[in-house]
Amino acid sequence: MSQLSFFSAESVPPAVSDLTGILAASGQVVLVGSGADQAARLSVVVDALWRAEALAEMIADAGLLPELTRTEENTPLVRTAVDPRLTTIAAQWTRGAIKTVPPQWLPGPRELRAWTLASGTPEADRYLLGLDPHAPDTHSPLASAMMRVGIAPTLIGTRGAHPALRISGRRRLSRLVENVGEPPGHTEAFLAWPRI
Repeated sequence: MSQLSFFSAESVPPAVSDLTGILAASGQVVLVGSGADQAARLSVVVDALWRAEALAEMIADAGLLPELTRTEENTPLVRTAVDPRLTTIAAQWTRGAIKTVPPQWLPGPRELRAWTLASGTPEADRYLLGLDPHAPDTHSPLASAMMRVGIAPTLIGTRGAHPALRISGRRRLSRLVENVGEPPGHTEAFLAWPRI
C-alpha cells in the first residue's frame, strides 16, 4: 500500500494554473476574441486515450469544461472549452504566436502530473517528460524550472522529433513519483507512470 505524500498532486487543491503542465509538454494555448470578450483555449494532442481522459478529468477538476475529440490523424485530442479564466495563462505563455515559459514558472505537483499525463514515458530505469518539438526555445527554461524544484533533468533529443527531459537517479525519480501521485486507474497508465 502506498502512502500519500504531503507533496503529491492529490494533496493540492485543483486550480486552473495546474493546466500549465500541459504547455510544458506539447500543449498549445490560443486567445479568442478581444477586449472584454477575450478568452482562451488550452489543447494537447496525446498518444493514448487514457492520457486524454485523465487530462479531461484534471480540466474538469479545475472548474473548466473539457472536450475530448480526435485529430484528422485519429489521435486523441483533449482541450478546454474557450474560457476567459485562461487569458492570463495565454498572456504568460506566449510572445506573439510563439510559446514561451514564464520566468517565474515552477512546476508544482499538479503541473507535474499534467505534464506526466500529457507526455511522460519510462525509459529503462529513467523517466522522460516530453517537450514540444515545435517550441525549442522552451526546452532550456523548462529544464531550469525543474532544477529549481529539486528534480535536475538532462535535456535530450533537442535536434529530433522527440525532445525530452530525462530524469534519472533514485533521489530525483523519488521526488517526481512523490509529486505526481498515483497513476490513473488504467493498465497502460500504470505501465507509463514514473516509478523508482
